[in-house]
Amino acid sequence: MATKETPQLRSISACLAVFLGLLNILNTGNCDEQVPLIMWTSEGVSVPSQSPPTAGHIVGQQQLASYLEKALSVGPRNVVLFLQDKMSIEDFTMYGGAFGNKQDSVFPNLEGALRSSSSPLVLPAVSWPASNAVIGQLQDQLDTSPLYMDPETLSQLRLNASSPALLVFRLPYGFGADLMSAKDILSGNDEMIGQVLSTMKTQSVPYTAIYTALQPSREAASLSMEMGVGGGRSLLQARGGWREREREKEKQRKIKEKEVIYGPVEFKEGDDTCIMLWATGLSVSILRSGRWEEHDLTPSTFGEGVSPKLGGSTCDKSKARLVLNYEKVLGHSSFKLIFVMSQRHYKVSARRWFTLDAVELEYDGTKATFNGSRHVYAPAEYSYRCGSVTNFRWPVLIPRTSKDPANQWRVSFADFQIQGFNVTGSDFSYASDCAGFFSPGIWMGLITSLLMLLVLTYGLHMIMQLHTMDRFDDPKGPAISVPLTE
Repeated sequence: MATKETPQLRSISACLAVFLGLLNILNTGNCDEQVPLIMWTSEGVSVPSQSPPTAGHIVGQQQLASYLEKALSVGPRNVVLFLQDKMSIEDFTMYGGAFGNKQDSVFPNLEGALRSSSSPLVLPAVSWPASNAVIGQLQDQLDTSPLYMDPETLSQLRLNASSPALLVFRLPYGFGADLMSAKDILSGNDEMIGQVLSTMKTQSVPYTAIYTALQPSREAASLSMEMGVGGGRSLLQARGGWREREREKEKQRKIKEKEVIYGPVEFKEGDDTCIMLWATGLSVSILRSGRWEEHDLTPSTFGEGVSPKLGGSTCDKSKARLVLNYEKVLGHSSFKLIFVMSQRHYKVSARRWFTLDAVELEYDGTKATFNGSRHVYAPAEYSYRCGSVTNFRWPVLIPRTSKDPANQWRVSFADFQIQGFNVTGSDFSYASDCAGFFSPGIWMGLITSLLMLLVLTYGLHMIMQLHTMDRFDDPKGPAISVPLTE
């Protein structure tokens, strides 16, 4: 009897060990700047286990790269990355059944995957910049580009164990006034994880899976701490404070909308304008001592009577470079924000396109480079516009390498519009927006119209099949006899 219960006890102990490992960070450190990271391999793959960090230790970017390198050097090189928008350790304590109520856990698929893995690795506290750079680190170690997937498209993909692949699945996270909303979304994310792992199992390809987030869920962290310390009254106060902050943000947003709209930044070559830039917000942030320090560049760039220094800017028919020079930004005496653009002819589309090749930050002899050519592009005669261009929340700008100083920086451009070629006068050309043309509303209209057209076609077809009688019976004469052949 004891021998039959041993595997069950081991699986339960392994599951509890995982979540106890996640709990050990609650007593130390600041959860607002950390996200958990969980890594495991597929069932049947045996790899040497790695020692987790000590309690209270925050895993930095270099240490995380070391963990990934050791795992991929001996483990499967088909990597499945589940990248959630937000996640904190409190998500597991509140919704993972960590206090004995396992039946209420919203992570059954994740727990099952950890139990079946020979050597799961749980990092309860990974620094925020390190988790943001995990895609770049995996890309460098696997020497392959990431593929952003969903469970439906994964079933159509054929993987090869000898060829490395980096599959990225973005998972949402929502947190509003209702505490149950986060639980429902996490449960849905766990179901997606289960679907992906089931598809990978059917393909019989060994893999390494990673589950982490881009940033911590601050509200979840603060609310869970309030629940543990102050009880229900503190929780209500925290939720009320959250509503007040949201109202204040909305008020500030409306005030900004009423402000006078200022003109764009123009760089002229002679008397002709060749580069134009406009945005409602330009800001940069740097990570120092575990905190993000932000500086708003908007007042120094736009507004009445503001003339930004554009020394070093150049433009010609194929390349353009806009340099914004600042002073005393985040403790740096010299600071430059540089936009590097180029245009060329593409045979496939039979037209010229321009791309934002890089966004560079130069400060005190150091350069941080973000690559933007993958996402920021437009026809050469158009301008490019996007509501948000950042490197951290739905990133459009990507650090050039995992060791680039750009990993310590954040840039954020709101209502961003730029044009570096074919500028006529002082107005932007037609804007190529980053939003897709086929929005959900357009798709709904097209599908509804198609269904109505099919119904109409079917009705016309049925009407055309109707035949009127061409013979009539005379009650005073003999009955009509219709042969069967007719």
